[in-house]
Amino acid sequence: MSRPTCLTLIALTVAGFVFLVPLPVCASATIEIYYAPEDHPIDRVVGLYAHATRYIYVSVYALTAPSVVKALVEAKHRGVDVRVITDRERLNDPKQHSAVNTLRLAGVPIRVNRHDALMHLKQVVIDDAIHTSGSANHTTSGNRYNDERLDVITDARLTAKVREKFLTMWNDHERFMTWTQ
Repeated sequence: MSRPTCLTLIALTVAGFVFLVPLPVCASATIEIYYAPEDHPIDRVVGLYAHATRYIYVSVYALTAPSVVKALVEAKHRGVDVRVITDRERLNDPKQHSAVNTLRLAGVPIRVNRHDALMHLKQVVIDDAIHTSGSANHTTSGNRYNDERLDVITDARLTAKVREKFLTMWNDHERFMTWTQ
């Protein structure tokens, strides 16, 4: 089997000038793009959660979609290491509070920001293989009504970077704390 080649340059044109910028993504990487409402991106997230075998690390500003909560609880029951970081202020929303509390009661550890700024990420990392990014929160409106984007990226090196960022935030006890309700 041949070794995948890596793409190393991308050309950007800014104000008529061409810049070559390194882009360290291997040719074997894949990127799927889902737009809401037409592509139902949260349905894709639920499918990813159903296939996780080792871990699911979620950093998301808003998490209210019942299908996502159910998929995360089911993953936890399968023995998957599920962890969630969300925004403290979003817990004032009854739907968010209920969803996150359901996860907590199922044994999913929850951390929230202590700092005054928003924890505004919308990203997930799964099994050192896949990560997601984009504008889509884990909400019903983000799936059915809003103009949102979800990128599903399969690239081990980039996914490792997302995992390390999640774990850095998870272990930062000055900026994030365990949510117990």
